[in-house]
Amino acid sequence: MSTAASGAATDSAAYLGQMILGLTLVIALILVLGFLLRRMGGIQSGAAGELKVLGAVSLGARERMVLVQAGKTQLLLGVAPGRVQTLHVMAEPIESGTGTAPTTGAFAQRLRQAMGRRGETP
Repeated sequence: MSTAASGAATDSAAYLGQMILGLTLVIALILVLGFLLRRMGGIQSGAAGELKVLGAVSLGARERMVLVQAGKTQLLLGVAPGRVQTLHVMAEPIESGTGTAPTTGAFAQRLRQAMGRRGETP
């Protein structure tokens, strides 16, 4: 091999090495910034402030009933693996007295009252 050919091969290898190193650094920077944004809560949709989980009741090992407030509307949702179904749209919102989400027992009681089943157990 001539010195010109070996010099070109060395330059190509050095260029390829620089390119791989640069791409690795860019990918690492993207992953680190994504991790930091997720930890600080920087990635949120505009609707995140409008949605609130007011309470939940476990119905089984993997099934739950969840009361969600979307804006001024409250929805009762059935949540199971791979499925979310609207069970009821509340005509009157269930108010919690403290301004925070009610505890599970209080939620179940308020839910029975709202559904018209004051004394029945689910």
